[in-house]
Amino acid sequence: MRKNISIVNSTENIEVKMDPIMKAVKAIHSAIAVSEVDRAETLNKQRASHERLSKLITPAVGVSHRKEEVEGIPVEWSVPDFPHKDKPIVLYCHGGGYTAGGLGYSGMLAGKMVLHLGMSVCSFQYRLAPENPYPAAIEDAVTIWNHLMYLGYGADQIILLGDSAGGNLALELTLVLRSQKRQLPAAMILMSPWTDMTASSASYEKYKDSDPMLTLDYVYGVRNAYAGGETDFSNPSLSPLFADMEGMPPTLIQVGSNEILRGDSENLYKKMHKAGCITRLQVFAGCWHVFQLIPAPKASQALKDVAAFVKELGL
Repeated sequence: MRKNISIVNSTENIEVKMDPIMKAVKAIHSAIAVSEVDRAETLNKQRASHERLSKLITPAVGVSHRKEEVEGIPVEWSVPDFPHKDKPIVLYCHGGGYTAGGLGYSGMLAGKMVLHLGMSVCSFQYRLAPENPYPAAIEDAVTIWNHLMYLGYGADQIILLGDSAGGNLALELTLVLRSQKRQLPAAMILMSPWTDMTASSASYEKYKDSDPMLTLDYVYGVRNAYAGGETDFSNPSLSPLFADMEGMPPTLIQVGSNEILRGDSENLYKKMHKAGCITRLQVFAGCWHVFQLIPAPKASQALKDVAAFVKELGL
């Protein structure tokens, strides 16, 4: 068994500039207020912001994309144009608070992962809340996982990637597989994962003025939309932080120092470490929620660190 790995990587502060890309990201996370989350117009604005962001970021060169549909779920394969191994692959669960996001949004990070890992990435567009609340997204994730098994991929040939709510989904998918006594993914890469829907971490208050992207109102809004009739937000099926972490796969967690979800990452790391999981936490100083999307030096460094982690695991 590999030795438990832990690291906190805090680098120098950087100035947060509200260029067009940052403004688009900000719009995604400010489009929903608690009292508005069920309004179609508000949701449409948030979802349009995701698509607008995907058009502002230059597509990765050297990556081809192929779309298909699996049991009604839109899927996109991002594949290297250069020679590469067919296995392992990455299964990407996109973010968006469970209320927004799709293949346009996921294509941005998927393309970057293809280039840094030299692997194919499978992204899927799960059903969104509030039209399709919990557990629709988890059901769709299991469907795609089963499809990959049908295609001949072994669980140990799949790396789960998730950002924000997608990090929540990656964890929940793994917990479902474990509950079914199935083989788990080879590794998880979690970027600013949303792990605690109770919003009980001190970071929500501590970083509320320094977080350029997220607000507690936004978190409450998307939480209520996703949970539907569920009111116990400490339920491990909503908040994986409260699940038993024993036996979870090797996991890299990356988070920005300036985001209110920082505690979600730090507390997950502590719990996984205590459970004896192979886990690594990286806190990037001066960075914000899912900063890996932005074309910036720290984003590139974070992705290089992902590649190093995967290589260290022998994948």
